[in-house]
Amino acid sequence: MIQLLIAASISFAFTIFVTPVAIRVFRGRSIGQFIQEDVRGHLHKRGTPTMGGVVIIFGTLLGYVGAHIRLFTLGDGLDFRVYSFAPEGLLAVLAFVGMGFIGFLDDYAKYARKHNLGLSKRWKFLGQLAVAATFAWGAQRIGVSTELSFVRPLGIDLGPILYFLLVLFMLTAAANAVNLTDGLDGLVAGSVSLVVGAYVLIAFWQFRNIAVYLVDINGALDLARFAAAVVGAALGFLWWNAAPARIFMGDTGSQAFGGALAALALLTNTQLLLVLLGGLYVAETLSVIGQVFSFRVFGRRILRMAPIHHHFELKGWPETMVIVRFWILAGIMVAIGVGVFYADFLSITGGGSP
Repeated sequence: MIQLLIAASISFAFTIFVTPVAIRVFRGRSIGQFIQEDVRGHLHKRGTPTMGGVVIIFGTLLGYVGAHIRLFTLGDGLDFRVYSFAPEGLLAVLAFVGMGFIGFLDDYAKYARKHNLGLSKRWKFLGQLAVAATFAWGAQRIGVSTELSFVRPLGIDLGPILYFLLVLFMLTAAANAVNLTDGLDGLVAGSVSLVVGAYVLIAFWQFRNIAVYLVDINGALDLARFAAAVVGAALGFLWWNAAPARIFMGDTGSQAFGGALAALALLTNTQLLLVLLGGLYVAETLSVIGQVFSFRVFGRRILRMAPIHHHFELKGWPETMVIVRFWILAGIMVAIGVGVFYADFLSITGGGSP
């Protein structure tokens, strides 16, 4: 537990103190947000520093690494020790940094072109495909279960090919879903801290109950360390990203967060549970799909604007009201997801304690 607190504390401290420096640097280099003309009420945000996801990524890595170093033990004094990095934790880092790098290229393309259009869909998909392929290969090399899972494997073995397709779908879907949600100040940073916080609990619970979940004990703890570092970085960044935002995370941050969510779901064998835990991102994505489908098939829009958070803005809701209410919805979905996970544990153990 102390290692999780260390991971979160280091990443939080890094992002909360380094983000103001990043704001000054990005503003000095005119690295600002480009706003779509049809997003009414947001034009005042044009030019706000973006690509803050770079700080999030470095803060998370620093917290994750720092949690593996022990300098002091109560009762023993100085006790320098370095804990080993589990393959599962390194795979989660790969997905997080890899998807964040694709987002960074997208953000940089927008900056270079001085336009809100970044990488083409083809190049973005090829980049995501490369990250997914490397992740799937690594997962199978270290023996990650290829079974379809909810709160634990369901007994449906996908095999290497279908598992690869699942990894590709989850990484790209999660990255794009979080990216679609990133349209209001602090909405993603606040909601991600809740969803990834659930994975801190899930991974640590698996670590504490190895006999029940039959997971690699070091791998489960390392995933908890990584998740804790992500939460700390998200909260530290939220301090500056909350409305009115002084900096945006850009695709660098949103795609990195999406990659982390997908990786944690795949590596903790809770793939389908992510649909519940990340219910907010599912709703945002479905709102876009429904809008496009309705317009192309019936010639009419079902929302004033998609994603759905903009629909409520156009209905007259203040931005902060939309953000807080969506945070509440995200928290409810997380509570339901964690409740389902714990209920399954009780059904296995007959109500016994860990």
